[in-house]
Amino acid sequence: MAHDGQDLTMTHSVILDDLLSLTGAAIAPVESILDVAKTHLRGLVSEDGRVSARLVEQHQTATHGLAWLATYAQSLRQMHAWAETLNADGKFGEVEQLILQITFGEYLWQVYGGIQMNQGEMLRLQDMGLDQSEMRGMMEPAVQTLTQGGNTQAARVRLVDLMQEQSANVTVGATGLDEELEMIREQFRRYAVEKVEPFAHEWHLKDELIPMEIIDDLAEMGVFGLTIPEEYGGFGLSKASMCVVSEELSRGYIGVGSLGTRSEIAAELIIAGGTDEQKQKWLPRIASAETLPTAVFTEPNTGSDLGALRTRAVKGDAGDYTVTGNKTWITHASRTHVMTLLARTDPDTTNYKGLSMFLAEKTPGTDENPFPTDGMTGGEIEVLGYRGMKEYELAFDGFHVKGENLLGGEEGKGFKQLMETFESARIQTAARAIGVAQSALDISMQYAIDRKQFGKSLIEFPRVANKLAMMAVEIMVARQLTYFSAFEKDEGRRCDVEAGMAKLLGARVAWAAADNGLQIHGGNGFALEYKISRVLCDARILNIFEGAAEIQAQVIARRILG
Repeated sequence: MAHDGQDLTMTHSVILDDLLSLTGAAIAPVESILDVAKTHLRGLVSEDGRVSARLVEQHQTATHGLAWLATYAQSLRQMHAWAETLNADGKFGEVEQLILQITFGEYLWQVYGGIQMNQGEMLRLQDMGLDQSEMRGMMEPAVQTLTQGGNTQAARVRLVDLMQEQSANVTVGATGLDEELEMIREQFRRYAVEKVEPFAHEWHLKDELIPMEIIDDLAEMGVFGLTIPEEYGGFGLSKASMCVVSEELSRGYIGVGSLGTRSEIAAELIIAGGTDEQKQKWLPRIASAETLPTAVFTEPNTGSDLGALRTRAVKGDAGDYTVTGNKTWITHASRTHVMTLLARTDPDTTNYKGLSMFLAEKTPGTDENPFPTDGMTGGEIEVLGYRGMKEYELAFDGFHVKGENLLGGEEGKGFKQLMETFESARIQTAARAIGVAQSALDISMQYAIDRKQFGKSLIEFPRVANKLAMMAVEIMVARQLTYFSAFEKDEGRRCDVEAGMAKLLGARVAWAAADNGLQIHGGNGFALEYKISRVLCDARILNIFEGAAEIQAQVIARRILG
C-alpha cells in the first residue's frame, strides 16, 4: 500500500491496484474544487441573473482560469478511464502506469498550486475567489499520496529508461484505440517515415510548397474523403480515424498533416449546410482531391471577431454575386480550386447575422501567376513556420460568384454554418498538435541518446530525462482528451467544450515539447540545419489558429457558466 510521500514507481500488482484506486479517488476532490470555482465565477460575472460580457472581460483571468481548471479535471477523468480500459484488456504495463502516476502527480499539484496557462501566466485558485478553507478539499489522502509520490525524478527516469527499450517510430504507451484505428496509424506512420520526414526540413528551409506528388499520394490513400459519407465518394470513417491520420502525418510534418484540414472544413460545411445539389456536385470532387478547397474567413482588422467582417457580396439582377473586400491568413490559397468564402450579404448589419457562406470557384495559380482569376489578387505572407502550403493576403474587387454557390441557397446563415464546423476543426487541430509534439519528442530523444557530454549521453542526465518524460506524459494526456472529443462527435453529441479543451491543452503541450526539445539540443537547436528549429516554429502557430488560446478559454468558460 502506498502512503503519503511514498514513491509509486514499483509496479507489482498490489501497487497497481492501489494506483488505480488512488487516481479514481483523486478525481472527486478536483471536481469539487471546480464546482466551487464555478459558483464563485458566476457570482463575479453575472448581472441580473445572466452572465455579463462586460463582467467576463473585467474578470478575464479568472474566467479563462475556469476553462483551464475544467480542462485539467477532464484530462484527469480521461486518463483514469484510459488506464481502467487498458487494465481490463491486460495492456496496462509499466510504461502506462508511470504515465498515469506522473500525470496525476503533476496535474493535481498544478490544480492546487497553479495551472500554467502559458509561460508567463499562472492561474491560482485564489484568482477565482477560493479561500484556504475551500482549497482544503485538495488535502484528501489520495491526492496527497499522488502529489507526493507520483511525479518524482525516479519515476521520470524510469519512464525514459523504458522508452529507450522501445523501437523507434512507435508511440510511448498504449493508446487504448481499437485494432482498426491502430492499423490506420501504422499505415500513415509508414508513409510519413518514408515520404515526408526525410524531405520536410528541406521544404521548410526553402519555403517550398509541399509537392503535388504528396497530395496525389494522400488522395489515393483517401485522406481528403476520410470522413465524407460513402454515398458522396468518401470513406465514411470516424472523426477518431481523422485524428489518427492527422496526428501521424503531422508527426512527419505539420504542413502535410494540415493538407486535409481545408477539405475537412469544406466538406463539413457542405454536409451540414449545403443543398442536395451542392452535396452531389462538390463532395465527390473534394473526396477525390479533384477539387482542393481553401478557407477564406479572416480579415485584416477583425481577427477572431468574425461578426465584424466587412467583405461585401452584392447580388446582381441575374442572381449572381459580386464580392469586394480584403482577406488575410488564407492557407494554401494559390493552387486551390474553390474557396469557402464568408462575406456580408446584408449591408445594413454590423454583426454576424448579415453574413453568408459561398463556395467561390477560382482557377488554381502557378508560381509565376498565383492568382489568375479575374477580380482577385493576392500576396504571400512570409512566416516563421507552417510553410508548406503558404499564407496569403487576398483582395477582391468585383470578384464573381455564381448564385448557385451560395451555401444552402439562403443568405444570412454563414456564421451559423461556420460554427457547425468548429468542433471538427478543433479536434483535428488538437490531433495535429499531438503530432507536432510527438515529432519534437522523436527528434529530441534521438539527439539525447546520440549526443555525448562529459563522457556520457545527454539522456543519462536527470534533467534531460525529465524533459523527455514530461513530453511523453503530456502527449498522452492531450491524446486521450482529443480521442474523447472525437468519440463524442462520432456519437452525435455536442462536443464544442471537449473539442475546445483538447485544442487548448494540445497547443500548449506542442509548444512545451518543441521548446524543451530545443533546450535539449542546446546551441545546436538554434541552428537552422537541425530539425528541432523547424518544429519549434511550426508548434508556435497552434496556440493561435482555429481559435487563439485566449478565445478558446473564453468560449469554454462561457459554455461552462451557462
